[in-house]
Amino acid sequence: MTPADAAGAGADGLPTPRRYLAVAAMSFGSALVIIDGGVANVALPTIAHDLGVERSAVVSIVTIYQVTLVMLMLPLAGLGERIGLKRTYQGGQALFTAATLLCFFAKSLPFLLVVRAAQAVGAAGVLAVASALIRQIYPSNQLGRGLAINAVVVTSSAAAAPTIGGLVLGFAPWPWVFASAIPFAVLSLVCGRAIPAPAPRHAQFDLAGAVMCAGMFGLVIGGLESFVHGDSPVVSAAIVAAGIAIGVYFVRRERGSVAPILPVDLLAQPVIGLSALGGFVAFTASMTLLISTPFRLQALGFSAATIGACLAPWPMTNMVVAPAAGYLSDRIPAGLLGGIGMVVSVSALLLLGFLPAHPSYFDVAWRMALCGAGFGTYLPPNARLLVGSAPRERAAAAGGLVSTVRLTGQTTGATLVAALLAAGVGTGETPPFVAAGLALAAGLLSIARLRPPIRNPDGVETQTEVPVLKQAR
Repeated sequence: MTPADAAGAGADGLPTPRRYLAVAAMSFGSALVIIDGGVANVALPTIAHDLGVERSAVVSIVTIYQVTLVMLMLPLAGLGERIGLKRTYQGGQALFTAATLLCFFAKSLPFLLVVRAAQAVGAAGVLAVASALIRQIYPSNQLGRGLAINAVVVTSSAAAAPTIGGLVLGFAPWPWVFASAIPFAVLSLVCGRAIPAPAPRHAQFDLAGAVMCAGMFGLVIGGLESFVHGDSPVVSAAIVAAGIAIGVYFVRRERGSVAPILPVDLLAQPVIGLSALGGFVAFTASMTLLISTPFRLQALGFSAATIGACLAPWPMTNMVVAPAAGYLSDRIPAGLLGGIGMVVSVSALLLLGFLPAHPSYFDVAWRMALCGAGFGTYLPPNARLLVGSAPRERAAAAGGLVSTVRLTGQTTGATLVAALLAAGVGTGETPPFVAAGLALAAGLLSIARLRPPIRNPDGVETQTEVPVLKQAR
């Protein structure tokens, strides 16, 4: 730990201008892993052709990345508490960049899958501790805007990834698609000296728990993916059952741990448990709509370019609304903001379900913008409450939980759409109606956090809406 870090270890956030450099480093680092994780989608047909593999097989390039991320997010958050947040963050960046360079040597699909898995390990190291570092960078009364800025970076990077991939493919071979994010790594490492390095916790890392956590997520998600893609129902059910069995034993084991890999100590707090569940349901709803809408619009005769233009208002509106919601979450209860956001989202999703028989671009675009505004109002305050309600020494676990909730919800949404498509109802009004039901549930979970026993279980008023665990006691 540097002298500056040591001096500021007990301070509430970093002073300016160091704070701005640290925010820049975090923004470039998040953009790195999000863009490189999303550009692969555009390059899949080209990769399949160049490597001589079936299109159905090349989709595993995306699947292995997402599943590896979900499996390792919480274990690497625990490792970050043990070896240091900054070391985990920058180590993940270094591994991600090195794996990206190996894409230039990929001449077969198996080798490329290994490279993508290595990229996901590095990305998990970055994303697992990002929220915890943001908590170190910003004062507690500005945590909401800090998390909102990070949410905007993630959202805008995800939205820009397909465009970047398409532009690169127009001028260079597909390995350059993956290399397109390397400049962000260089910029992040240059600004990285400003990132705080809080002292790590001197606790033994639970390797067995990390393996069980990864196995639980991997088996359950892998079994569900296997089922919706037409594999044997018996085998798929057996895989899911094995994951659930490991999960039951793992949760019981974690209850007795001082620093559990799966933060059951945090999830036992009603406000954190409700925030995590609400975030999961909201991400599932948003991904259900975003993945199903292109299929529906294609069936209605929209071109690929028009479909992309129809989806664009969602992230564009989100980029404006999310920072405002993060700013407001430092002053207004997240439960109230989340309830308002989901009222807007449910309304927009129902309107999408009741599209005209022959919709125009404008008919779709303004409804998608309304969806972006609703989810943009819900998600940053939800993350702010989840991270801000945990003790500072458990910030990495809370941040890992935020990222795990997001990825698990997105993966569940993708699996749900695949199931709806397999059932023959994925290209009509059913997905937006399903998403509206999920958004309604997320809104009710958000409003439930306004109850005094949940907002203020010890009768102590705090700036973060709920007492910081143990510290408030």
